Amino acid sequence: MEIGILRMILAFLRVLLGSRAALAAENLALRQQLLVLQRSAKRPRFRKSDRIFWSLLSHLWSGWRSALLIVQPATVVRWHRQCFKLYWRWKSGKKLGRPLVDREIRDLIRRMSQENPTWGVPRILSELLLLGHAVAESTVNKYMVGQPRPPSQNWRTFLANHVGQIAAIDFFTVATITFRVLYVFLVLRYDRRRVAHFNVTTNPTAQWAAQQIVEAFPFEEVPRFLLRDRDGIYGPHFRDRVEHMG
Repeated sequence: MEIGILRMILAFLRVLLGSRAALAAENLALRQQLLVLQRSAKRPRFRKSDRIFWSLLSHLWSGWRSALLIVQPATVVRWHRQCFKLYWRWKSGKKLGRPLVDREIRDLIRRMSQENPTWGVPRILSELLLLGHAVAESTVNKYMVGQPRPPSQNWRTFLANHVGQIAAIDFFTVATITFRVLYVFLVLRYDRRRVAHFNVTTNPTAQWAAQQIVEAFPFEEVPRFLLRDRDGIYGPHFRDRVEHMG
């Protein structure tokens, strides 16, 4: 009885190993033909169904990269990301862009701005809220009728009149050979494009930047206008120091 069971197990193993060997030989033959195709044929064209197949396979099988011959792994990853975006766009079911504002509200905003030239955006917004129309401040600003304003000097005229009283400040970064990041603070005079002051630090703060302004301009040479961007480093401490300098 035991000998019969042992024979059955050995026969099953022969069939199993034989099927695995045949499957391995078949895969080897297919791969060799694909290599020949890759060397001789032009770039193959993939359909959407092919891309979906490889995207799903890369998610379900960890060894999918070893089976790639006519496409790069980065391409499959890109296909997977595209499928992921399409899936969530379909699942959300939301239309792109902001909803349209009713024509009645647009006409009402234009009428209010025309009949009340002194009203600004906050006043018109409050009146609309009283009438039961909940809109954004940007919507009111978009559909208001522009009022004529007195002419003023443009930027070129301002520079020509005050170029000797203008200074500009800014930060830029420098990467060192050891991958450290240095922050360079630069103060520039507009009249002659002259660098009035610069300094380097690895940890810029509002106090440090304010101290650079003090070192750049003695009290008798403080410019009237200081140009800067909206970087968060120019906080209350920096603004207070600059206003104190005049």
